[in-house]
Amino acid sequence: MATTVRRAVVTLPAAPLGPENPLPPLTVLDEVHVLDDRSRAGLPREMARQIGYEPLRSLLPVRLRDGYRRERAQTELDAVVLENEHLRATVLPGLGGRLYSLIHLPSGRELLYRNPVFQPAAFALNGAWFSGGVEWNIGATGHTTLSCAPLHAALVPAPDGGTMLRLWEWERLRNLPFQVDLWLPDTSEFLYVGVRVRNPHERPAPVYWWSNIAVPEDVGTRILAPADEAWHFGYERTLRRVPVPEWEGVDRTYPVRGEYPADYFYEPAEGARPWVASLDAGGHGLVQTSTALLRGRKLFVWGAGRGGRRWQEWLTEPGTPGYAEIQAGLARTQLEHVRLEAGAEFSWLEAYGPLAADPAAVHGTDWPAARAEAERALGSALPREQVDAAYAAWRPYADREPGERLAAGSGWGTLEVLCGGLKLPGTPFDEAALGEAELPWLELWRTGVLPAPRRDGPPGPSLVAPHWRDMLETAPADPLTEYHLGVAQWHAGDVAQAVRSWERGLALAPSRWPLLRCLAVADRLAGDPGRAADRYAEAFADLMAESRGGEAWTAAESALGREAMAAQLAAGRTCEARAVFDRLRPGLREEGRFRLLAARLLGAEGHVGAARRLFEEGVEVPDLREGDETLSEVWSTLTHAPLPPRYDFRMRPQ
Repeated sequence: MATTVRRAVVTLPAAPLGPENPLPPLTVLDEVHVLDDRSRAGLPREMARQIGYEPLRSLLPVRLRDGYRRERAQTELDAVVLENEHLRATVLPGLGGRLYSLIHLPSGRELLYRNPVFQPAAFALNGAWFSGGVEWNIGATGHTTLSCAPLHAALVPAPDGGTMLRLWEWERLRNLPFQVDLWLPDTSEFLYVGVRVRNPHERPAPVYWWSNIAVPEDVGTRILAPADEAWHFGYERTLRRVPVPEWEGVDRTYPVRGEYPADYFYEPAEGARPWVASLDAGGHGLVQTSTALLRGRKLFVWGAGRGGRRWQEWLTEPGTPGYAEIQAGLARTQLEHVRLEAGAEFSWLEAYGPLAADPAAVHGTDWPAARAEAERALGSALPREQVDAAYAAWRPYADREPGERLAAGSGWGTLEVLCGGLKLPGTPFDEAALGEAELPWLELWRTGVLPAPRRDGPPGPSLVAPHWRDMLETAPADPLTEYHLGVAQWHAGDVAQAVRSWERGLALAPSRWPLLRCLAVADRLAGDPGRAADRYAEAFADLMAESRGGEAWTAAESALGREAMAAQLAAGRTCEARAVFDRLRPGLREEGRFRLLAARLLGAEGHVGAARRLFEEGVEVPDLREGDETLSEVWSTLTHAPLPPRYDFRMRPQ
């Protein structure tokens, strides 16, 4: 059977993504993978250096995706299917290029964990993320901001004379283009994935990459990798070296045997072939291997405790089996970023396919023998030399220009290519991709003037890279330009200048709330909650006077209303918090985040019984953040009763 590559549709219950949050994210979301300086003491020198190398200062220029809900309806998702006689791979270009499914056709076995629903949750750096399949994580520590974003997709000639699927986009946190090439040779039992990240700039750039592979979490499933030690990271935010497979009396290579969610970053033996496998009780499952550059391997487990189980339920529908994650990355841990020199690139090849090994050996108590059996089976199915040869054959094809286009990504890469005069063979960023969000910036580049706002919605996205900041500094100083300039200066760490730009814009702005909100964030972070509350109150009143209804304005009301209420409560101003809540549209008041704020407000007003009744009726927060313990914290202020299981999302020992 010759390999085919075809368009397809995946139909499943899906929650709509909703609109973007129009407020510029001036702070990083509470990323759980953070170490303080004291915790880095004693780590290997290279690891400590890369953990401290260019940590993310903000999400800018990316916007938050927090407008989704939890009501699902049957939805058709565009897909691309690669298939030969052994494998069928299904890719979703419109959702980060996710490898949604990989089926071993002779056995009918799904090799990945395939989520039966599309349910966004707040796990990505910018919010919306969904579980299942293989995710291409690029940008910074955490799930990529492209998790639920469309990528460019096209057909390209493959090294074996067949056809590849190419995915590509411009990663905006680090301002780097990347591509993912997937192909399936006619008789191959392995899907090949060629990845390239380029730095077309004149300065080094920090790079982060982890291929995140969801696999079924059956009771008998064991994760194997060529390591006798691992770096354990728990949600207590500590990193420590532990033995593999057994630690503290528990064999941690079986995902369901631990109690709490945790990461295990394997420390591979020197010169070992890079691979990781998930094998069930019968010795069958998935193996992932790669060329040497992709050195890191990891296991993530949810654990058997209440919090981990609750999160598993949250991410799918009731009755769905759980999953674990095996991952492959450029560094030993996900807390690190790797330096990519100016004008250079990283490229490597990954292979995904079925593995069958002797179950008695891989599930035996002799860990070296278990590893050796899995590696023997991998060597028989796909010799290391074959992977290296496939990579060498792919490299000349990485520059091949795409043919038939299958999907379109964003126009942000087009702006950067035009502005920088960049040449990126194989990944064209065409002007046809430019949309409403990018066109004002194109005009700024061409004319030196940012066009006047249409005022039919909140301000568009800001750009913050140094070259865009330079253009804003020399453009005519109208209120919109001052607003965007302040955002760019804030991103660069020049807080004082950002505040001055926003204050200058405020003096002449017909729409004051965007500038007031930025100033309120600055006040809050400067340790002045009273002034922040004042500015938030003024900003919210101005927004409500200007709002014209519709999706974009409602998103602004929701986002600013949440921040304004939280600011009033932080300042101890319950009357002002009540005024914000009462001015919300009735539909917004019933949103989960506002019901949670209402419970906090009622408690602060002394109406503890009413606050508890809200919890008893149900408080469901669609954008509850990974690691967020707000629900349990608010519950503990209202009652000494045990936390109900539906509110128990705690990911660490109490």
